[in-house]
Amino acid sequence: MRKLCLLAALVSPLALAQVVTVETHSLVRLPNTASVLQLERLEVADYGTLLIPSNVTELNVGELHLGRDARIAIVPGEQSLQLKVSRAQLDAGSQITSRGAPGTYLKAARAGRNLNLRIASLNAPELSIDARGGAGAPGYVGLDGANGQEPGCTWGEAGRGADGDNGGDGRAGAPGALVRVELPRDYPEQQIKVLVEGGVGGVAGAGGKPGAGGKAKECFVYRADGGKSGRAGAPGQPGPAGAPGSVTVQRL
Repeated sequence: MRKLCLLAALVSPLALAQVVTVETHSLVRLPNTASVLQLERLEVADYGTLLIPSNVTELNVGELHLGRDARIAIVPGEQSLQLKVSRAQLDAGSQITSRGAPGTYLKAARAGRNLNLRIASLNAPELSIDARGGAGAPGYVGLDGANGQEPGCTWGEAGRGADGDNGGDGRAGAPGALVRVELPRDYPEQQIKVLVEGGVGGVAGAGGKPGAGGKAKECFVYRADGGKSGRAGAPGQPGPAGAPGSVTVQRL
């Protein structure tokens, strides 16, 4: 049945499926060929993960069941995701994550993906959503200084070691997401847990090591003194944290 569901997604911009099941300790990725998906039932077993691609902008689910410590993981993207559920049973430790991606030396950190979640009927000890921003990239480590030149026995003196380069500053963390949840009026507010903090700033880059001075040398006629070592590079500054997102709770 799941193969038929995925096949439908390949041939239609609006994918309609009967049931998608994620087995225990398994990862299933929804197809990325349709922006709107509709499922009659979605079941993620204990410790399983369902991955929603960045190009999916709307997912409609008739009946949702997340097992213990199960996850719906939403890939970061520029467009917000509309997730609409008619009936949901969420077991202890389950979570919907819409976190941003951490930065790298080549890419900046990504913000948490904006999420509009509507659940008409909810049975859960807790509704947990993590939509924090991605952590900033670390600063570059400074280059080490070159070693000083050794002296000869008939010419010159030992060279001084070069200074290490300063470390780079950490990059900024990405913003948290804008999250809007629409829930039944009788679902307790204290059981709604939504994280939208900005990503932590990147760690400072370490300074480069100093270059060693040229070594002393004993010659037949005289002794050549060694050169002085260079100075270590200064560490960079840690990057700033990303801006926090926001949470809006609407009662149905």
